[in-house]
Amino acid sequence: MSIPYTRIDSLYINGAWVRPESGQTDAVINPATEAVIGHAPVGGLAEADAAIAAARRAFDQGPWPRMSAEARATTMRAMHRALAERAEQIKTLMIAEGGVTRALAERMFYTRPMTLFEAAIARSLAPSVRHLPVETAPSPFIPQARLLGGGVVVREPLGVVAAITPYNAPFLTNLSKLVPALLAGNTVVLKPSPYTPYSALLFGEIASEIGLPPGVLNIITGDAAVARRITSDDAVDMVTFTGSEPVGAAILAQGAPTIKRTLLELGGKSALIVREDADIQKAAMEGLFQVATHCGQGCALATRHLVHNAVRPAYLQAMQAMVGMLAPGNPADPATMMGPLIRNVARERVERFVEQGVAEGARLAFGGTRPAHLERGYFYNVTMFDDVDNRMAIAQNEIFGPVGCVIGFDSDDEAVAIANDSRYGLYGGIHSRDPAMAYEMALQLRTGGVVINGGLYQLADAPFGGYKRSGLGREYGENWLHEYTQEKSILFPVGL
Repeated sequence: MSIPYTRIDSLYINGAWVRPESGQTDAVINPATEAVIGHAPVGGLAEADAAIAAARRAFDQGPWPRMSAEARATTMRAMHRALAERAEQIKTLMIAEGGVTRALAERMFYTRPMTLFEAAIARSLAPSVRHLPVETAPSPFIPQARLLGGGVVVREPLGVVAAITPYNAPFLTNLSKLVPALLAGNTVVLKPSPYTPYSALLFGEIASEIGLPPGVLNIITGDAAVARRITSDDAVDMVTFTGSEPVGAAILAQGAPTIKRTLLELGGKSALIVREDADIQKAAMEGLFQVATHCGQGCALATRHLVHNAVRPAYLQAMQAMVGMLAPGNPADPATMMGPLIRNVARERVERFVEQGVAEGARLAFGGTRPAHLERGYFYNVTMFDDVDNRMAIAQNEIFGPVGCVIGFDSDDEAVAIANDSRYGLYGGIHSRDPAMAYEMALQLRTGGVVINGGLYQLADAPFGGYKRSGLGREYGENWLHEYTQEKSILFPVGL
């Protein structure tokens, strides 16, 4: 069966499809079957430079940043409609290109970003001018005279935005960069992961269909040298990146000489705290899904499970009793709850961490193997460790696979201390039958978000981002577009 969008063989630059000068292509692999689904174009520095130049011209000379917010919103509504019309093709691509299960493709990776898209359009129409109070002051030029004046604060687009996105949720993260950047009036150079290029290139088709002005959206691919060019070029005003902590640190360094605005959504090692009074079955169910969702390839997933020692055996027993329902399988099958890792190199990395956990003295409670019934695909079984010390590598490092660890505690203060003993601070959770105590503990956690007793993961007004090495800035929420704008004060006298 032909996979949608995998016939795209060009990059999208300045409103046109452009073949890379090198003619190079890379095979794109279905991680569940190891079959090649297409050969994507690979850009180089020439294409990166052309994309940056097109975005710069479009911002400095083109109509997009000078349009009213209402006019840009009209165009972006057309983009939303075009994506909605292609919903099934996009979901099919997610499954084949990224190994996303049908359930995730339906809800978290398609419906949610489309809902956030709608919310952002509405937010973009809020007044962008804030009036300062009218005040009096002595004249600096005329003795004994006084002046009356006021002013306004306006928000303006930053300029050219370089957006670099990962493989684990490409449609969601592509939209999370493009939507606020474009609504705010910026122009964009988008570079996706080489594992999931088609989820970005499809936006070139959308841009042409809705009449986005040339140069407003440019989509390129390429290696680390291409990424360095778009993060360091003086013509780029902002970099927005979702990915690993080491790459985020490198991007900060690359942008530092030109003092770029940088929005980073990086890694996590989120803690799920299970108090002694928790509903163990409910907590274990969430804990299991946190480890297994998208085969553990999620930066906000809770993989450190801090469980009160009085209920720790029961918690692990409940998890083990339920793990069979999450057996890895073909993500195209609607009944499958867990798909593969993106590539074999990712699976081998997971296996090294599992070996290290055993070597450091953690007890392998279950998992730690490849599923025997699947001969092809980059699958790995849900794996849980017990008797874990928070100083161990499996407790401190982002594994980005279906591996969790259970760490015991005896008091709430100890749980908070362990949760905060991490270089990351992206998300977390608490299970307790005392919601007031859980809330008070949540206030003490050094993390960008906390979910109590399963919470609600789909609040459009909830900002998302991390403390510490989990990133800089916030996505979503009421101030999402502000990350892509800057403030200007305009002061003036009243009267003569």
